[in-house]
Amino acid sequence: MKVGVVLNPVAGGGRMATRWPTLAAALERGVGPFELARTTGPGDAATLAQAMALRGVELVVAAGGDGTIGAVVDGLLNAGGAAQLGVLPVGTGGDFARSIEIGATDDAALGALCSGRTRRIDVGRIGFVADDGRPSARYFVNIASLGLSGPTDRAVNAVKQRGRAAGQSVFLYHTLRELWRYRPQLVRVVLDDGAKVIEARIAVVAVANGRYFGGGMMIAPDAALNDGWFDVVIFRAASKLRLIADLRLLYSGAHRTHPLVSIDRARHVEVEPLGDPALLDIDGESPGRIPATFALLPDALTVRA
Repeated sequence: MKVGVVLNPVAGGGRMATRWPTLAAALERGVGPFELARTTGPGDAATLAQAMALRGVELVVAAGGDGTIGAVVDGLLNAGGAAQLGVLPVGTGGDFARSIEIGATDDAALGALCSGRTRRIDVGRIGFVADDGRPSARYFVNIASLGLSGPTDRAVNAVKQRGRAAGQSVFLYHTLRELWRYRPQLVRVVLDDGAKVIEARIAVVAVANGRYFGGGMMIAPDAALNDGWFDVVIFRAASKLRLIADLRLLYSGAHRTHPLVSIDRARHVEVEPLGDPALLDIDGESPGRIPATFALLPDALTVRA
């Protein structure tokens, strides 16, 4: 099998660069020689993964954080989706690794990669408005969301770009900081071509394939990567003090019965602003804003896990 690795050396505040020699040696022992490509800036991971897949690489490993994994998935699907995805998660949030349950250690991730076990999972595709105002689209594998998560994501990524380590505590700090600044936004959410329409002033809307985002928040506790559905979680706005108090519920999934929360299932979702457009978070990156459409592609990707 031809194997390639898309490596983000600055993932995890530079931890990937430190750990890569050990990871590389273990990976080569487990899967044999591999092609290596390093990212040097935003957008590189998708381009590199797509090029590998088009050259016939059969297993492409995303070595980095959630943003790197999401970009590699985008590249693989743009190349037709034939290549398998592998992950060596060394990043800030680790949310896709949690969602797919491969374990939190390097040994667990390497074990999944080298085992040969595969599973088919669903993938989402989102159309949105990019920061430059032009229509854009990309695939996502874990969660795409809007509202408070968008500016939080940008703040966390700014920390990483300055070369500082960022983990769950940094996500929590910036979530609280952005929540205090955040002005709730009014949106219309349309599920499955009008089967259900919801207008709400929101803190967060999450269109979830996986369960976790935000560095360990279980935003969609009943989501599964292979069930053929999005879990659409709407957390309505309240006073900032109440939202801060309720934030802890997201880490355990206890918010599913909260009076401000609704959870629906759908395969197609449209979100439009009824005021200022909310910023998006797509697999740990924030490339634009709503209006946005979300479409589920069942069994679209094979993952080593």
